[in-house]
Amino acid sequence: MNQRWLFKMARWAQNPPSEKRVIFVVSILAVCLCVVAIEMFIGWPEWLSLDPKGTRWKP
Repeated sequence: MNQRWLFKMARWAQNPPSEKRVIFVVSILAVCLCVVAIEMFIGWPEWLSLDPKGTRWKP
């Protein structure tokens, strides 16, 4: 950890972010965790993958 991060943390301790920003960041984190949980427990549909296994184009 370099000095820049220490100064940034000190600035955040003196002027913490607003409640709306904290709620915004936590909600984005919750959405990301939901997507990861869906992918792990239910599985990702084949039509949403970037490289589907069954439909490769062969020249």
